Amino acid sequence: MSIDDALPTRMPAYVGSVAYLWGAASLSALAILMVSGMVLAIFGPTWYHVSAAGHFVNSLHFWSAQIFFAVVLLHLTTKFFMGAWRDGRWLTWITGTLSFGVLVFTGLTGFLSQTNWDSQWIAVQSKDAMNALGVGAYFNTMDTGQVLTLHVALLPALAVLLVLFHLFLIRRDSPVKPYER
Repeated sequence: MSIDDALPTRMPAYVGSVAYLWGAASLSALAILMVSGMVLAIFGPTWYHVSAAGHFVNSLHFWSAQIFFAVVLLHLTTKFFMGAWRDGRWLTWITGTLSFGVLVFTGLTGFLSQTNWDSQWIAVQSKDAMNALGVGAYFNTMDTGQVLTLHVALLPALAVLLVLFHLFLIRRDSPVKPYER
């Protein structure tokens, strides 16, 4: 398989629709999230709490997360109404949904990592939800070290792997065609 097979230069005409834009927009926001998150992790909290440049990168990370989830919801809604699971593409749909679930949990750990009054309130309230789900013995929302490790290392790596597999499936099976009129 050559690079031309993996990344075709010609896409079907229907991909030019706005409905196909949300996936690329969410991927772009995810890239900004990952890069800004790595910069924040490298320089540490002292840098982004004291430095103007650090505050900018911290704000960029926060707002790209907000934009990311808005765009992903648009992508998910659009693909749901397009029936993206049709024609044997159910695995693509499942990996996208799993990616969304992992990224929601990553967003929760990001809010908990802020260590401000809001994050403390969210940690206390979500502790009950984790216990109700049966994972409270494994994940303690009040443990800042555990939350930060999940947010910085484990969950982003899992999310990137799922997104890459999702993209592989889209490239292999081609984007889903719109419904016939």
